[in-house]
Amino acid sequence: MKKIEAIIKPYKLEEVRDALGELGVTGMTVTEVRGFGRQQGPAELFRGREYTSGFMPKIRIEVVVMDQAAESTVAAVVRSARTGKTGDGKVFVARVEQAVRIRTEETGENAI
Repeated sequence: MKKIEAIIKPYKLEEVRDALGELGVTGMTVTEVRGFGRQQGPAELFRGREYTSGFMPKIRIEVVVMDQAAESTVAAVVRSARTGKTGDGKVFVARVEQAVRIRTEETGENAI
């Protein structure tokens, strides 16, 4: 199993969700986060002084898929989240050792 974590622009969430739905991804976790990369965040004015918070609003999506679905899942996220501009985000892929569905106590691939 693989855990795919994507950090994307907030307005791209629906497109990514739809793309993952077309692949058969049945569940995901979505979190509103803030961060920065190369764009370093916008400068804002506060009481007449310029202030750089350095943090941009982003969305973090986490899904766990079977090993054979990982590559197509990453491709769908990249394709649907991409604008071609700085700040589009990142995708991370990590191995999942174990999963347990709490309600039924199913484990492994049956739990996802």
